[in-house]
Amino acid sequence: MRKTKLPWGSPDDTEQAFYDALQQADIECLMACWAEEDDIVCVHPGGPRLVGHAAVRAAFDAMFANGSVQAYPEKVRRLDAGHCSVHSVVERVAVMSDDGLQHAWVVATNVYTKTAHGWRMVAHHASPGSRTEPVEVLTAQPVFH
Repeated sequence: MRKTKLPWGSPDDTEQAFYDALQQADIECLMACWAEEDDIVCVHPGGPRLVGHAAVRAAFDAMFANGSVQAYPEKVRRLDAGHCSVHSVVERVAVMSDDGLQHAWVVATNVYTKTAHGWRMVAHHASPGSRTEPVEVLTAQPVFH
């Protein structure tokens, strides 16, 4: 496991520490990535909105009870605005199945804020997984929600 150095000097450092912690099932390192605010938010694929440290930690503890999460951020798009940074990532998740090692893809948004203790995560929101790598659409056409 990569040594984690606090405080993290950039949102990228915090993101790397977050995914390292997932891959190592290291709950202490993972929770150190989160800001200390009471209103941090996490949404796992298809799951409810988890608000606050206790809810976020409980969800990751439950995940880690089944082992580590081999998720690797790819195709990172960053929007930096002063003390806030938003990263849109495609997570490649390695999954063992009866057919051997398979991959699934999850589209996730990670939001970081600069605190007195360095850059920390305030939100992680992940879409339901897909067996195929998502296509990135670049268009000037209006998108309606």
